[in-house]
Amino acid sequence: MESRNFRHKKSLGQNFLVDRNILKFIVERASPGAQDVILEIGPGKGVLTREILAASCTLLYSVEIDRGLEPFLSDIEALHSRRFRLIWGDAMETAYSSFSPPPEKVIANIPYNITTPLIWRLLEELPSVQYFLLMVQKEAAERITASSGTKNRYPLGITLELMGKASSVRNVPREVFRPVPGVDSCLLEIHLTGEHRELPVDSLWRGMLRSGFSQRRKKLLKNLRGFQPALPWQSFFEQTGIGENSRAEELSAIQWLELRRCAENKKGLFPV
Repeated sequence: MESRNFRHKKSLGQNFLVDRNILKFIVERASPGAQDVILEIGPGKGVLTREILAASCTLLYSVEIDRGLEPFLSDIEALHSRRFRLIWGDAMETAYSSFSPPPEKVIANIPYNITTPLIWRLLEELPSVQYFLLMVQKEAAERITASSGTKNRYPLGITLELMGKASSVRNVPREVFRPVPGVDSCLLEIHLTGEHRELPVDSLWRGMLRSGFSQRRKKLLKNLRGFQPALPWQSFFEQTGIGENSRAEELSAIQWLELRRCAENKKGLFPV
């Protein structure tokens, strides 16, 4: 199984978890059940993959971009041919919506350079997923879980707050990876309740957030006017009780949702 010729690729964010205690913690926390269909991104050398399969699940999908890791994963395919599907390809280009049966849980040590766009993509393509347990860079977890009024407030975090709950469940030191990365990590847990599942694919919602946070030093009202000049944003602010001098990070998730509803109503999509 071991390949002495394998070289880690920095461009792919390859830092492999080697601490067995943390691997055990991940699987126990995610609690895969006999009926679960699970998605793993970036199995690497397969250490987490093996732990998940040793626990319990109906089916495990693993998406891996680096064919150089095939010697580490080929025996898993042979041993678990009925419960394991290895998909070779870029996690940002994989057609997750075509997976059948669709996964309900995502358990992964994801490449840190694609954390935010990958989570957005999974939310867009997999409305079936109810639970995520992700190893991410500590700073990314802090942004995603930041509360309103803090400098780390972030569009993805606002969206997840409305869809469920995101929380940091364990800090992970850099020394438990090989090669050792230059940052510390964190296990990010996301529970989705089924509410507001339309938000990740809502162009108005995504556009409002992207524009609102694009220039943080500017007032939100000015940023939104640049996004949709024809809409009466100042009137929307008055209707929702948002101060005209507010900045994007100051709004609660509910206030963002109310702004969206005002904009939709004005555009005639459906009533508030």
